[in-house]
Amino acid sequence: MTSAGTDGDRRHHYRTCNLCEAMCGLEIELDGDSIVAIRGDDEDPFSRGHICPKAVALQDIYADPDRLRRPLRRSGSDWQEIGWDEAFDRVAQGLATVRDQHGPDAVALYFGNPNVHSLGSMLFGSTLRRAIASKNVYSATSVDQLPHHVASRHMFGHYFLLPIPDIDRTDYFLVLGANPVASNGSLMTAPGVARRLRAIQDRGGRVVVVDPRRTETAQQADRHYFIPPGRDALLLLALIHTVLAEKLGTPGRLVDFLDGLDAVETAVAGFEPARVAPLVRIPAPEIEDLAREFAAAPRAVCYGRIGVSTQAFGGLCQWLINVLNIITGNLDRAGGAMFPTPAFDVVTANRRGKYGRWHTRVRALPEFAGELPTSALVEEIETPGDGQIKALVTVAGNPVLSAPNGGALERALPGLEFMAAIDIYLNETTRHADVILPPTTGLECDHYDVVFHTLAVRNTAKYSPALFEPAADTRHDWQIFRQLARRLATPERPFDATDPRHLATPAQAVDHGLRTGPYAVQGLSLERLQAAPHGVDLGPLEPRLPERLFTDDRRIDLAPSLFLNDLARLRELFDNADDAGRSLALIGRRDLRTNNSWMHNSHRLVRGRDRCTVMMHPDDAAARGVENGQLVAVASRAGRIEVAAEVTDNMMPGVVSIPHGWGHDREGVRLTVAQAHAGASINDVTDNLLLDSLTGNAALNGVPVTIDPL
Repeated sequence: MTSAGTDGDRRHHYRTCNLCEAMCGLEIELDGDSIVAIRGDDEDPFSRGHICPKAVALQDIYADPDRLRRPLRRSGSDWQEIGWDEAFDRVAQGLATVRDQHGPDAVALYFGNPNVHSLGSMLFGSTLRRAIASKNVYSATSVDQLPHHVASRHMFGHYFLLPIPDIDRTDYFLVLGANPVASNGSLMTAPGVARRLRAIQDRGGRVVVVDPRRTETAQQADRHYFIPPGRDALLLLALIHTVLAEKLGTPGRLVDFLDGLDAVETAVAGFEPARVAPLVRIPAPEIEDLAREFAAAPRAVCYGRIGVSTQAFGGLCQWLINVLNIITGNLDRAGGAMFPTPAFDVVTANRRGKYGRWHTRVRALPEFAGELPTSALVEEIETPGDGQIKALVTVAGNPVLSAPNGGALERALPGLEFMAAIDIYLNETTRHADVILPPTTGLECDHYDVVFHTLAVRNTAKYSPALFEPAADTRHDWQIFRQLARRLATPERPFDATDPRHLATPAQAVDHGLRTGPYAVQGLSLERLQAAPHGVDLGPLEPRLPERLFTDDRRIDLAPSLFLNDLARLRELFDNADDAGRSLALIGRRDLRTNNSWMHNSHRLVRGRDRCTVMMHPDDAAARGVENGQLVAVASRAGRIEVAAEVTDNMMPGVVSIPHGWGHDREGVRLTVAQAHAGASINDVTDNLLLDSLTGNAALNGVPVTIDPL
């Protein structure tokens, strides 16, 4: 909402920042059409004035001279601007030619992380998927949070019914492989996490972090434990074993709709703290004390995120986190893990999610919710045979920098018969396209967080109208999807222009969702949100079970066979673990100033010290003759990069860390600021052959690497 100011042309616009998951409320001050300041909105009921450095970059992205505003087509090694109709026709013709010659599965789709921050894409991205009708659909989900979805689907009946830590009311917050102080909460939308953690401690509670790096969150915690990457499932099993063996907790009221407790008790046999301790490098008495503290806390919650998802046992980790919360009675109660009640309910609006209906050709990796694992994309392009990918459409994604073994993907893309990109930048991936279709972005678009209200630690709702009118010769992403769908129509799959899905605007779709959602009886509508520019507070999280369950019998399945069977794979590690050797274990890391690679073209976000470094422990550095600040070579089976060493005792010995999203030194890229701060891509050394075989999620953490000084 924009309100007129009293000082000349000064006015104020209120909106939600859409650059990460936090949903921070912003107050944007303008003088005419020029942004004077971006600050936190003190009246936003959710973020309460909190703001992080990313928010001020909204203006940089909007005004970026490198940002594409008209379609481009490749002309040899150069690019030429073309009109929209020609661009749509070229893309449709290129895709239809491949489809007609090789079948629909020869066309692949890749959706990047920014799609979840776009209202148009979240509501209407399926338009393009239906039009292409390929089984080869990939997204950032399988290099991120896929294990969360698989666990929720099998335990609670719906892949998006994700338990969220009720951080504002908990007394004991156990954090595994997550750094919410830097991320503002991932799959836990919580602006101002540092403030929320202090509030836990101020009311006498505790924050405990388990992570191979002493992160910003760990530095604020009451206690931090180092753990080798990929072994969190062992620690969780030992915690659960202790709780059950010592009868420390009870599921409480959950027992009335809970199945599988006996099976879990049988499954954790043999994972006693004394046996697990040498592998997780945490003494057995401390594991036992941790379990006792967690179970004894009046209100406790265990939360695990990217570090425990993007590893070889990501599915087991997310299942076991749910199990720990359930057996201590900390699911669906205040201060535990709870289910939000979003005003626009994407859970009831979406299908529950299927698993394993089809598999990739080369490694037989399972489909989940209509998508295949991104780790398989490069081999599906390179391997000949029926169903080989011959054409690719990327939508707001840069998998050359974000997918494992990005170097291999970079080498594979030129072999495609056709490639199109829907993107605002000529970046490391889109430079391989034949046509680029640039949508509007950020401040030119209406915004409502369809997904992140479903992951928020408090129920609120807020609608943000566009601040600036888009230029006449531009298109929104949802308009691009519809134009391509119309041109890709076939007699078997016609495009019905009268279908309501092809007529509604995002605003109309939001209004429909609000008027049919859980607060409709309270009169919540788009009109009401438009009259409340700071947002509407809908109250704290409330118990929702068993009514919210989507399992066929409305009961929680505590022990799905999918996870029980995967324990054999973990036991193999347990029995054969060998920590000897020269290799180091590589993990990623998050920085407050960045979320995706495209944010590196904002001068406000890349200024200051070099943040693309490899952190390593002093003992590891000394053993290899590496000094702080020295350039080193980091190598794996997949590739090799050169970065500066940052020697710090914040790293666990034997573990090194590199941030993601860098590597802007490729030729043919038009990212002036990013290229001046190029860094190196961690995904040139992560390995597409390493993944969680249960879920198909990429194992980006725990990759064996060597480091040598240059």
